[in-house]
Amino acid sequence: MPDHLPHNGHAAWQPSLQVSEPAPGFFFVEGPASNWIIVRDGSGFILIDSGYPGDTDLVLKSIEHAGLKPANARAILITHGHVDHTGQAALFSRTFGTPILCSPEELAHVQGHEKHQVGLGEVMVRAWRPRVLCWMRHAIRAGALNADPATEARAWTAERLRDLPGAPEAILVAGHTPGNASIYFRDAGVIATGDSLVTGHPLSGHVGPQMLHPMYHSEPDTALSATHALDGVEASIILPGHGPALAMPLAAALAALRG
Repeated sequence: MPDHLPHNGHAAWQPSLQVSEPAPGFFFVEGPASNWIIVRDGSGFILIDSGYPGDTDLVLKSIEHAGLKPANARAILITHGHVDHTGQAALFSRTFGTPILCSPEELAHVQGHEKHQVGLGEVMVRAWRPRVLCWMRHAIRAGALNADPATEARAWTAERLRDLPGAPEAILVAGHTPGNASIYFRDAGVIATGDSLVTGHPLSGHVGPQMLHPMYHSEPDTALSATHALDGVEASIILPGHGPALAMPLAAALAALRG
């Protein structure tokens, strides 16, 4: 297998500006519209989520910036099956044989057998709003309409996760999608919240703990209450799927989220 894949542009994006290390071995990558995370320890590295399909070059640059080779990823963990988080999963699986893992409840979504994505009609009725139009144009350019499903994805188990770098633990936070999950690193006090809790978004006018717009949730009436699954989790570094990293107790972020 080759150690690299073709790059696709994004000349303005620089890993020196968009990649940070908020905790030792945790590389937080802010993509143009969604984030991904590299977790490294002495046993190797994993990715959590992987941007849009059109973010290939950025994902590769971020891995190389961390001093790693894409072919050596031990797994990609998918917080949920939306296209802005599964972008490179099929590519890494096909090119490098990288294991793609997600929650059992999300497997059919990640494999492409089910769809829990915001519909074009839901977007079009709001497209008169400048923020929605801007987001929609970026999503289309980033390959949202022709993404390959990760057909070789498999459901994680607690045992499988514990053997990966950082010993991640999965916390099911259904509501955004049926199998949406956050990934907790107990020893490091770090949590990757995916879209369970975000700190910004192109449709949002502010930065800080928040929920995505209801149109993105498969169960908008329960997405907020589902965050109670995170109650009691002792983390002080929050790495969201959208928006900047946040250094604050998760309990305080959840309190702000719920008003």
